[in-house]
Amino acid sequence: MFNFSSAGTSGEKEPLLSGKLLCPVVDLEGTSSNVGLREVPLPQEEYEAPYRHRCLEWLSQVFIIPQRVILAIMGFLAIMNAYTMRISLSIAITEMVNKTHGATEEDGGVCPIDESANPDDFTGGEFDWDEELQGIILSSFYWGYVITHIPGGMLAEKFGGKWTLSLGILSTAFFTLITPWAVELGGSTALIVIRVMMGLGEGTTFPALSALMATWIPAKERSKLGSLVFGGGQVGTILGNLLSGVLLHNIEGWSSVFYFFGGLGVLWFVIFTLLCYSDPESHPFISEKEKAYLKQELGTLERDRTLPPTPWRYILTSVPMMALVCAQIGHDWGFFIMVTDLPKYMSDVLRFSIKDNGLYSSLPYLVMWIVSLSTGVLSDWLITSGRMTITFGRKLFTTIASIGPACFIVGASYAGCEKAVVVMLFTFAMGLMGTFYPGMKVNPLDLSPNYAGTLMAITNGIGAITGIIAPYVVGVMTPNHTLEEWRIVFWISFAIFNVTNLAYIIWASGEVQPWNTPHLMNKSVEAGESIDVPANAKKSVQSLEAIKQ
Repeated sequence: MFNFSSAGTSGEKEPLLSGKLLCPVVDLEGTSSNVGLREVPLPQEEYEAPYRHRCLEWLSQVFIIPQRVILAIMGFLAIMNAYTMRISLSIAITEMVNKTHGATEEDGGVCPIDESANPDDFTGGEFDWDEELQGIILSSFYWGYVITHIPGGMLAEKFGGKWTLSLGILSTAFFTLITPWAVELGGSTALIVIRVMMGLGEGTTFPALSALMATWIPAKERSKLGSLVFGGGQVGTILGNLLSGVLLHNIEGWSSVFYFFGGLGVLWFVIFTLLCYSDPESHPFISEKEKAYLKQELGTLERDRTLPPTPWRYILTSVPMMALVCAQIGHDWGFFIMVTDLPKYMSDVLRFSIKDNGLYSSLPYLVMWIVSLSTGVLSDWLITSGRMTITFGRKLFTTIASIGPACFIVGASYAGCEKAVVVMLFTFAMGLMGTFYPGMKVNPLDLSPNYAGTLMAITNGIGAITGIIAPYVVGVMTPNHTLEEWRIVFWISFAIFNVTNLAYIIWASGEVQPWNTPHLMNKSVEAGESIDVPANAKKSVQSLEAIKQ
């Protein structure tokens, strides 16, 4: 396809850029000459960067898809891999744990087993872990996940999101791969430790991606590409549930689940590090056309390395920020209940076989993914066409994502053992939850592009605390895993959805906050008075000097 070489006067090869460079015929102004390659004299001091750039500019023509879209696709795959590794245990644990205890068909606590089902699917595995211990195991991932959110966001803002994201996913993949070995040696204690370590690695995912998206994605494409990226959670859940069911059904033992998804995580790391970069300016083969477009839309092509330290005081006292945190808590409570415990509900209460469990547990997330993508496009169109403001759009889609699922999951608990109806109601619930993504999920980018990583770290980190609480609460409240016990769980979710959404409706905002540029805020703000940014703030030097004094 292309070739780089250098030649010295003696005919022996010398280091690249020390003699002559074999390069596509492109002059320094960017106009093309004859087709083909020629040797170009290359004095290192004067021509190294320009000619290297022109060779890579030629390489950029190989990529038909814009680099910001490639980044979004790789971000989507990052979250997809993160979720498959995270939730694979939710299906696997139904085959790891002995299921001969608990409610029976005779006492009306669970549904009858289909006559065509294999009875072995309902006996489970070798570990005698009660419901409370299972809740602790399933929640232990989030103990580590919460801890690394804020450090991950700060590292991404300071050093770029590429390595913060990729190394986090790689570490999660490593611990996923060694999970079977750890459980064999240390049982439930070792599994809890491994899950905590996985959470530590994966906690950087959302903050790093938010920092990358703030640097790469213009505001007019934010809902669409943001929904694509964050939609990886639904696809990861679909594949995690579906493929786990297939693997457990066709391969004896439960270890294959962890080997398969851990291997995919390592493969993603290799591809991502080769293709993606922290900002457009550092990208070696982005096209000039795309750079010009991003420069026009974003105002800059690289991270602002002169930004002051994170303005914690203003962030933590910001009313729109607190409203966003409330919405995140509501989203995460409902989402983690479904992701972590829906497979257990379908296995222990509805008595689906392991293969059917994987299929029907994944179906709601397929619909959720489709809804998140379609409403992301719809949101961008409504906002860019002037039919709604950013603030109204974020509130509207967040409200749909809260009230709809709250009603349908409660309805599912009253559908009893009508399996088709229950699956349908859960599917409607998770489908409507997809509108969270063009709603509150992209809201950190609205409030502060400069500190989007930190904002995502705060919101996602606080929301992830529900990932610790929710599985444990379910384990404690469903010791016999009966329909009546689960109905109470779903009513609690109904209340949390609606209360947190009410706070978001009242106080949320889609506008850039003054503390996005703390070095341009006027002196009265720095002194703790009213928050006000002059209309010509970007041109103001006096306020910066006042702050320095």
